[in-house]
Amino acid sequence: MTAATAERTRGEDPAAEPRPSRRPRGKGRLLRVYTWLILAWMFLPIVVMAAFGFNDTQSRFNFRWQGFTFKWWQNVFAIPNLTEALVNSFTIAIVVTICAVLLGTPMGVALARYRYRGHGLTDLVLFANIAAPEIGLGAALLSLYITVGLPRGYWTIVIAHVMFTIPFVAITVRARMAGMDGATEEAARDLGAGAFTTFRLVTLPQIVPGVAAGGLLAFALSIDDFIITQFTAGQTLTFPLWVWGASRLGVPPQADVMGTIIFLVGVLLAVVGSLALRRRP
Repeated sequence: MTAATAERTRGEDPAAEPRPSRRPRGKGRLLRVYTWLILAWMFLPIVVMAAFGFNDTQSRFNFRWQGFTFKWWQNVFAIPNLTEALVNSFTIAIVVTICAVLLGTPMGVALARYRYRGHGLTDLVLFANIAAPEIGLGAALLSLYITVGLPRGYWTIVIAHVMFTIPFVAITVRARMAGMDGATEEAARDLGAGAFTTFRLVTLPQIVPGVAAGGLLAFALSIDDFIITQFTAGQTLTFPLWVWGASRLGVPPQADVMGTIIFLVGVLLAVVGSLALRRRP
């Protein structure tokens, strides 16, 4: 074997370690800086809101920093109608999340596992609901309520929120089902398990992350919705509606405190859900 042949053989050796690719350091550093700038831009309004919850202002126009105080946190429920609006937002979001999960999860499973007449139309309706402007959905629901003579209030908000959050749960569960191996379900049915038992013991434990993600998304979308709620609320106030109405006269610091509380509750739910799913076998 000549030296050239030996050299070629070593060059084609599959066991030889590949040479690490060299990427320009400048581009990587620029990408990291860009990422941090985007994150800072996203979190800046939240930081400002949290900071002004500690502002020692003497007026309703909480726009200029005047000192640090805890009194707004100590008297966060001092405005009764604001407290009622916050309670309405939380209870509506909880009811909507439960309904959206119960209705959207079977839809996601059916879309992923079965082919039936109208399957494509169901897909179209789900994605059209997500893509449609909220003002169009709100106007359509308002027309529906007026046509059937349904008084607008707490439960019409719930119905509207369930309507636009179901697609998010269904599509999230469907995406989770797409990554599952159907052989486990077939094995359960071969061993004598019925459809409900198979779903409860085999399918549901595997799609819990998708169900949890869809539920958290439904909760977040419901608690801060403004446009559709404005069309369907009647005399019922939620937290976004109260803040919008008060903004013409000045938003009190308690609104910043409550906004911070809502954000922290969302973060807590996300962290708890992530830890619970990470501990699953």
